[in-house]
Amino acid sequence: MAGDRFVDTYLGYLLGQANHALYKEFDAQVRARGLSSIEWRVLATLHDGDPLTVSQLAQEVLSKQPTVTKLVQRMADQGWVALHADAADQRRTLVKVTPAGRRLVKPLVEAAREHEARVLRSLGATEKAALRKLLEKIAQHA
Repeated sequence: MAGDRFVDTYLGYLLGQANHALYKEFDAQVRARGLSSIEWRVLATLHDGDPLTVSQLAQEVLSKQPTVTKLVQRMADQGWVALHADAADQRRTLVKVTPAGRRLVKPLVEAAREHEARVLRSLGATEKAALRKLLEKIAQHA
């Protein structure tokens, strides 16, 4: 009977299922643009914000720092991001999206917004706002 299994009510599982439902269809669009999911997350994170250190970026894109270090070097070689030493601390590397990276990710960001709207269309505005607020609260306190 539904609801009797642990995973049917476990928040981690439900969040994972919701993430999968939200992302599985959109991932095809990401791949069609020649990006991996982590490249997409890097460009989406950087496209409209300030440069981030590699460690900040790793945290934002939900990956390990060594993985992101190698990834951003490859992305710099592609011309999608630029790497600079942090003026405040030369040991840190700042990652900034380039105009080419911004051009690449812009249509995907628009498509992601449209996709999210379609997936969440069964929720009212109040429910959407509450969902976002609760997810932010969980992420901040986890």
